[in-house]
Amino acid sequence: MGQKNIVDWTTITNFVTDAFIAYGIPEEDAKICTDVLLASDHRGIESHGVNRFKPIYLDRIKAGIQNPVTNFEIVKETPTTAVVDGHDGMGQVIGYKSMQLAIKKAKEYGMGMVVVRNSCHYGIAGYYTTMATKAGCIGMTGTNARPSVAPTWGVEGMYGTNPFTLGVPTDEAFDFNFDCATSITQNGKIEYYERIGEPVHPGTIVGDDGKPVEGDAGVALKRIRQGTAALAPVGGIGEALGGYKGYGFGLFVELLSAVLQDGNYGKALNGKDENGKLVPYHLGHFFIAIDTDHFLGEDLCRKKAGDILRSMRASKKAPGAERIYTAGEKEYEIEQARANGVPINESVQKELIQVRDELGLTQYKFPWED
Repeated sequence: MGQKNIVDWTTITNFVTDAFIAYGIPEEDAKICTDVLLASDHRGIESHGVNRFKPIYLDRIKAGIQNPVTNFEIVKETPTTAVVDGHDGMGQVIGYKSMQLAIKKAKEYGMGMVVVRNSCHYGIAGYYTTMATKAGCIGMTGTNARPSVAPTWGVEGMYGTNPFTLGVPTDEAFDFNFDCATSITQNGKIEYYERIGEPVHPGTIVGDDGKPVEGDAGVALKRIRQGTAALAPVGGIGEALGGYKGYGFGLFVELLSAVLQDGNYGKALNGKDENGKLVPYHLGHFFIAIDTDHFLGEDLCRKKAGDILRSMRASKKAPGAERIYTAGEKEYEIEQARANGVPINESVQKELIQVRDELGLTQYKFPWED
């Protein structure tokens, strides 16, 4: 495909925003949704970018299980905390406003925490920790998700991929931003493998017979949806490589995404009722901001954090290894390399054309159509 699959950032940003607006999302909210969505593509995390634009957001609005207009309701608030009900609105808008509120509280009182119930998929979790680090705060966020991960020694998907994401401001061009699922892989990655024809990576999925699932990603995805297979936690199947650690972290995220806000958890997040009818996901999130100026200051924090990260990268490398990375570094370099635009695979190209033609956004023409 060469450069025919590259869409410049202005075009893809305007197109996604216009499509969101056409689906009933208010303009300012649509801009937030677009910014969160494309932040993933900027960082090279295709599993959460335009790959999910239609199936995860537009299709759910069309199905009536996600509200395009977000009712961000604060049901309880203290100087340092808040409980939010998102009323099944746009998860990106709920996430943005929640972290914004947590940062505001942190700037005034040192720390702020906001928990959310009845939300939808909020996109790349690292977007919200980046909001915090840009404001000079240490940031944390997590979200539960549809049950697809088996507890250690289990074979049934009981909780979600549940990312636990951490950000620390540094004095470098990129902050420390550790954003990953607590499962060894995630549904979005399996979906991406299916799109590009890549097989399942060995040891990442367990079947209901207790054996690893391998081979075709599409088949594996169907088995996860049918309940005959489940993702393994970080550390893998069993305890030999520390699978119980990933299980513990994932369950911690599940707890913080449900217990403080009286939210749904586990099988209640399936997205279907007892008759198999599609229903809202009712996801939960949490957002924590810690202001560095309430300790010994942002400048000291940034310098010390930078020193620590540089010491890691300068340490002795394994034979054959070119370099050691710290969290956020690879994403920063990909963002620099993608200055001209976002690569779109053939499957998503067809979806973008379908959305454009459905909405009559005839002002847009994509490179692969030349």
